[in-house]
Amino acid sequence: MEPDEILLECEERMDGTTEYLGRELRGIRTGRANTALLEYLKVDYYGSPTDLRELAAVSVAEATVLMVKPFDPGAKNEIIKAIESADLGLNPQADGNTVRISIPSPTSQRRQQLIAQVKKLGEESKVAVRNERRDANKSLDQAQTDLKLGDDEIKGSKSDVDDLTKSHTAKIDEMIGSKVTEIEDI
Repeated sequence: MEPDEILLECEERMDGTTEYLGRELRGIRTGRANTALLEYLKVDYYGSPTDLRELAAVSVAEATVLMVKPFDPGAKNEIIKAIESADLGLNPQADGNTVRISIPSPTSQRRQQLIAQVKKLGEESKVAVRNERRDANKSLDQAQTDLKLGDDEIKGSKSDVDDLTKSHTAKIDEMIGSKVTEIEDI
């Protein structure tokens, strides 16, 4: 594989890691109603785990209230069970054909737990980015022997991989910092 292809693949994987982190961070409760909190929640729908967003319309009714309107009213009880068992600290209430969920402000202890969870996710993402760097560097070393490339070309490519790693790590730090600030502001 050519060094340019290795760099491109490495960048795509690092981008995927940061996108995944962004999705995970959106799902962390901060005290404000946010539909991302429930969108990927798995509901046992006729024996198969299904994302809540495929079974119901999730909307923000008020600043601290989420409304879940199932497409199939028969799925309402399963949705309530899934929300209760998801360990999000939420208490769904049936309201006719809809489900209302009040989002309580987290206690200071819960905020500290959320901050620790966010930082752990950030560290896991950094590890994933570093693993991508390691794999790219191994591929570059292999390409050097296979394609008989010069040391200077490989050094330049490895330097580019390091630059990618630094930029993605900085982006992860920025994402984590903004989420921690969001949690602390409430």
